Amino acid sequence: MTEIKCKYCDSKNVIKYGKYKDVQYYYCKDCKRKFAGTGRIPKMQYSTDKVADALNMYYEGMSLKEIRRNFIQQHNDYISDVSPLNWANRFSKLAIIEANKYRPNVGSVWVADETVIDIDGKNIWFWDIIDTKTRFLIASHMSYTRTAKDAQQLMRQAYERTGKIPRLIYTDKLRAYLDGIELTFGADTNHRQGGPFDIECNTNLIERFHGTIKSRTKVMRGLHTIESARLFMDGWLVHYNFFRPHMSLRDMTPAQAAGIKFPFRNWKDVIEQPYERTSRIPVIRKAGRIAKPKRARITKRRPRISPQPTAISQIRGMK
Repeated sequence: MTEIKCKYCDSKNVIKYGKYKDVQYYYCKDCKRKFAGTGRIPKMQYSTDKVADALNMYYEGMSLKEIRRNFIQQHNDYISDVSPLNWANRFSKLAIIEANKYRPNVGSVWVADETVIDIDGKNIWFWDIIDTKTRFLIASHMSYTRTAKDAQQLMRQAYERTGKIPRLIYTDKLRAYLDGIELTFGADTNHRQGGPFDIECNTNLIERFHGTIKSRTKVMRGLHTIESARLFMDGWLVHYNFFRPHMSLRDMTPAQAAGIKFPFRNWKDVIEQPYERTSRIPVIRKAGRIAKPKRARITKRRPRISPQPTAISQIRGMK
């Protein structure tokens, strides 16, 4: 028999609290709340299995309408188009915070490249750097330009994430990488420039990675700002590094190859955290401008205007 814990405070001090429609309910003596014994999340209509399936489909390349059609065909659940997007924004933030706590044990040969993504009619450059040994995506950066400052920002993020100076970095022939790598790592790192079809300096590894990103973003229509694009990319990188097995790593994830013991095996483990961690952040409305309250306009009552007497009424009055 599985042990029942409170979905709000994760306490074991719970008792049965009746049934409703053949569903057992429980009562927590610590937080004084009731919850259902099924796999549903508090204050949500759908179970954790269905929400986890929606997140996997979302990050594996299905559009929001395709996810909705799949729910209708498989589960007979008529969800809205924005429900998978809201679930992804809600639970990806928790996974991103947890993933940033771990430092990967990567190799000494890295590959860096950049690609362009169309966001609301504007070209956004997506910079990333990946380890050739573990296939772990070390760092990513988004910008409107392709300058040496952007390349330096990418290298600085990679150093802060790993705490390691690489022996060799492969890039394409963009001149911004020359100063970006030199200003960050100095002469300790060897820099080689090439292309995807070069024999000695091959960047085919990261070009394939960019193809996966573009195949995912081409069916999306919700990336209207760089903030929404950054949130999606950060969540997708967690999915790529920690939840998505890699064939060249013998079906291990890049995080497992990098020696990271992540507490979550999949999106379902992220969703089934205590409610205090996965609850939505309340929206704080901006305070309005304080103004003098409007008072009702009070005017004096105007006297009723009597009609002017006509000639016929005057003659009748004389009689």
